[in-house]
Amino acid sequence: MYPPAWIPGVPGPGLPPPAHWGERVGAWMLDLMVIVAPMYALGFVDIVRSDDPANADPGPFFAVGVAYFLVMGFYQLYREGRYGQTTGKKVLRISVRRQADGRTLGFGMAFVRKLAHIVDSLPCYLGWLWPLWDVRRQTFADKMCSTVVIKVAKG
Repeated sequence: MYPPAWIPGVPGPGLPPPAHWGERVGAWMLDLMVIVAPMYALGFVDIVRSDDPANADPGPFFAVGVAYFLVMGFYQLYREGRYGQTTGKKVLRISVRRQADGRTLGFGMAFVRKLAHIVDSLPCYLGWLWPLWDVRRQTFADKMCSTVVIKVAKG
């Protein structure tokens, strides 16, 4: 798939250049909006429909929102494992790949990588900032899972 030669300045053997930190953050923010915003919007509908908005409990719209959140979270994880791109990554034309061969991760490894992001948060969120100065622009989770986030061609 990719040439086996090591090319200095790129994340793995012949892979395209790594994605910038801002692209990664932008993709994360888009994914967050796609997954979380509808849940909160539906919860807001419950509050507005309540007789006493100050004391409103979660209602049926919020329950639908939570179901949407779970289904969409699973779908985004599936997309990242299968295609290397969540919705946000696709919009910003970046992709998460295996560092060794440039292949997509698969669902299981994509799930493990999401869990490994807990480590990025432990030392004062340092792992999330690590790509700013790392040669391969990897978070701690990327290093643990041997993954890279690369730029992809339009199309």
